[in-house]
Amino acid sequence: QVQLVESGGGLVQPGGSLRLSCATSGRTVRTSNMGWFRQAPGKEREFVASRRSNGATYYSDSVKGRFTVSRDDGKNTLYLQMNSLEPEDTAIYYCALASGNPISMYLKIASTYDYWGQGTQVTVSS
Repeated sequence: QVQLVESGGGLVQPGGSLRLSCATSGRTVRTSNMGWFRQAPGKEREFVASRRSNGATYYSDSVKGRFTVSRDDGKNTLYLQMNSLEPEDTAIYYCALASGNPISMYLKIASTYDYWGQGTQVTVSS
């Protein structure tokens, strides 16, 4: 059984940083294609970042240069380091895992992913 558990969310001031974690069980992050999505109130879930099993990473234009996705194979955990946070980054953040090996452009689509975590709230406010 695959389980994804996010943590690390919270309240941070604009310009601050947070690191989200996605502890994974039932699959190995090293050989999995995984992603981060977010959903703000009243908005659709949107792509944030992804990391292929081969290490390639992809980011949405809105977070490129500020967010970094990484993994710790020993802890079987995916991370999202978020710097220079803005109020527009406020949302529930979800990690996700795709069972297959989709082409890169599909990693930006939520329906590509088979497993999801419960989400962690990130609020950026002064």
